[in-house]
Amino acid sequence: MNKADLINAMAAESGLSKADSKKALDAFVSAVSNALKEGDKVALVGFGTFSVAERSERTGINPSTKATITIPAKKVAKFKAGAELADAIR
Repeated sequence: MNKADLINAMAAESGLSKADSKKALDAFVSAVSNALKEGDKVALVGFGTFSVAERSERTGINPSTKATITIPAKKVAKFKAGAELADAIR
């Protein structure tokens, strides 16, 4: 499912127009992104939790040259599915 499909599904489920559904989805993505940038968690009970994790620096191998390289530390977004979502998928 891509963004357009999600907007169509949201419009059908909620009774909103596609334009309003797009605005709602964009606002949700923006709010979650801003919260994660600030280091906060976003917990949606039953759906899941968005959070930020830190990956430490590590060594890797360049597959073309077989040379050892250092992969720098970075922050990554994580999502952990809630119990209701996990049960719905099963």
